[in-house]
Amino acid sequence: MVSKDQRQRQLAREKFLRQQQRRESARRKARTRNTVIASVLAVAVLGTGGAYAAGAFSGDSKKDTAGSEASPSPSASSTEKPEPKMAIDKKATYTMAMKTSQGDIGIAMDAAKTPHTVNSFKHLADKKFFDNTKCHRLTTSGIYVLQCGDPEGTGAGGPGYTIPDENLDGLGKAGRDSTVTYPAGTVAMANTGQAHTGGSQFFLVYKDSKLPPSYTPFGKLDAAGLKAVQAVAKGGVAAGGQSETDGAPKKTVKVKTVTVEKG
Repeated sequence: MVSKDQRQRQLAREKFLRQQQRRESARRKARTRNTVIASVLAVAVLGTGGAYAAGAFSGDSKKDTAGSEASPSPSASSTEKPEPKMAIDKKATYTMAMKTSQGDIGIAMDAAKTPHTVNSFKHLADKKFFDNTKCHRLTTSGIYVLQCGDPEGTGAGGPGYTIPDENLDGLGKAGRDSTVTYPAGTVAMANTGQAHTGGSQFFLVYKDSKLPPSYTPFGKLDAAGLKAVQAVAKGGVAAGGQSETDGAPKKTVKVKTVTVEKG
């Protein structure tokens, strides 16, 4: 017989997955809409016979703001950028340091098991992609995570490219409920609910949480970082969120700077 606590966790997991799927659906619809708009503009431009046809009229598609991450397939859109060229030492250790309004958070990153993920974070951090952003989502029931890494602060932003899933068996095999335990202190990639759709968003687990093994676990919080996230969670969710247990944290977490260093 399923206990009340187990049922609540199951419902929370299902809600989490539905939200990811809705964001992916919204991204797909927006992409279709943008393609139609682009086609109309192309016809209008050709009709003018002017300089636009020679390439003077171009858009900047650095960010995908229609879904929680970028497209599942790097080849699905001509506007999506390729992931950064591999530039890290896969045999070395890397540390991500986040300076936030709620305290410093250190993350030990596993470059050997998640080289694409670590390489992407190094690339984005060097470009100050995460600086002056907010951790936009806190979940305090069923699953226990603080989600960060969205430059838009809405759950819809990303870097304009995707990276492959990695280390999905790093937390063990899924149980009969198709989940594994993400221990407190785990740092993992968020995605759209589809394979290989990681972008820049990630979540910090502040209490053991059961989720499907489909989110790349790539790092561990240091003691001070875990304590800081737990303090944010204790403050609860701000009014106006998706629910009393899922939404923006009441204690605003502004990410001042993020650096990724070797050694």
